[in-house]
Amino acid sequence: MEPITFLSGGITSAQGFHAAGVEAGVKYANRRDVALIWSEVPCVAAGVFTTNLVAAAPVVLDREKLAATPCARAIAVNTGCANACTGEQGLADARQIANATAEILQIPAEEVLVSSTGVIGTLLPVERIIAGVKQAAGVLARGAEADEHASRAIMTTDTKPKRAAVSVQIGGKTVTLGGMCKGAGMIEPMMATMLAYVTTDAAVDPAWLQQELKAAADVSFNRVVVDGDESTNDTLICLANGLAGNEVLSATHPDAGVFSAALKAVCTALAKQIVMDGEGVSKFVTVKVTGAKTDADAHLVARAIARSPLVKTSWFGLDPNWGRVICATGYSGAEVDAYKVRIFYGDICAYDCGKVADEAKLAAMQELMKAREFDVSVDLGLGTGTDTIYTCDLTFEYVKINAEYTT
Repeated sequence: MEPITFLSGGITSAQGFHAAGVEAGVKYANRRDVALIWSEVPCVAAGVFTTNLVAAAPVVLDREKLAATPCARAIAVNTGCANACTGEQGLADARQIANATAEILQIPAEEVLVSSTGVIGTLLPVERIIAGVKQAAGVLARGAEADEHASRAIMTTDTKPKRAAVSVQIGGKTVTLGGMCKGAGMIEPMMATMLAYVTTDAAVDPAWLQQELKAAADVSFNRVVVDGDESTNDTLICLANGLAGNEVLSATHPDAGVFSAALKAVCTALAKQIVMDGEGVSKFVTVKVTGAKTDADAHLVARAIARSPLVKTSWFGLDPNWGRVICATGYSGAEVDAYKVRIFYGDICAYDCGKVADEAKLAAMQELMKAREFDVSVDLGLGTGTDTIYTCDLTFEYVKINAEYTT
């Protein structure tokens, strides 16, 4: 398989894509809060959205548009207000912003998607957002500054922008994929993340792109846990404009696997950045489960460990309390035999089929936990099922941020 080259760029790395992020005063002054992504030519589009039954208005609208035609050319995003639980007015507001964006860019309204993030239950300041889109349209650009401004304009409690880009060779053509995302809290999506966008200059069959985007989400954004909560606004959109000049990619193309791997690489890089920047996070923890009866069982165990407040707080406190890990393993719903389970912190065995770590090993585990990143591995000893989840600790700062979120 062709190698994947990681680049320093972001959402405008692929040919023909421009972006901007501006200050529109959606909620706060002196803060970029409206982003615009635009392609020089129409794109094939795919989207994966929240499975939360309470879906925000922009999610409803984007689903509707992509179901009608898998094509788009622009995405308008605002932070500061989620436009969720806002009824018919919220949906009308989302549609008005999409239509206004289309008029500003002089493209069909069906080619504009919208996203919102922020506090649930408040109506959008529509005129301010439209003014922001107009301002952003006037400064659309490519390159590092445009990537920076756009990625900052979609942040809420994030402390840093999140970007990734890769290139691969497909049929003798250089194909580039770039992306940006936001997310720091309310993160355990069962589809994507809070907001994520990937652009590519590859020519791709629309049905296959939808399939591959879902597959990429499953191994990246669906494998991250910050706090066990799924947003009403979770959105992952991919635009492919074909400017690389490759033959149209589909499942039967000889380089289909190359593109699929590149898409997964971008999504995984973005997903890991979300966990690293989780609200108040001080530890990035990779939870690996092996030896499960099935992959599904491995997933149950990994997710139970990754979302357990007791496990996560022990990581924050540098407490080598492997008992909380085996406890979560036992209630996960997977088939478990405590006398076949082995638990490791890094390469230190904390629990071995009924035998427990001595004081020296516990001290070594505590030392290991001082690192910014470490692994926790569980071998169930029952089969060949495996899974991996990326997660973090739970800190005082997380509680403070979310105790004061709307005030």
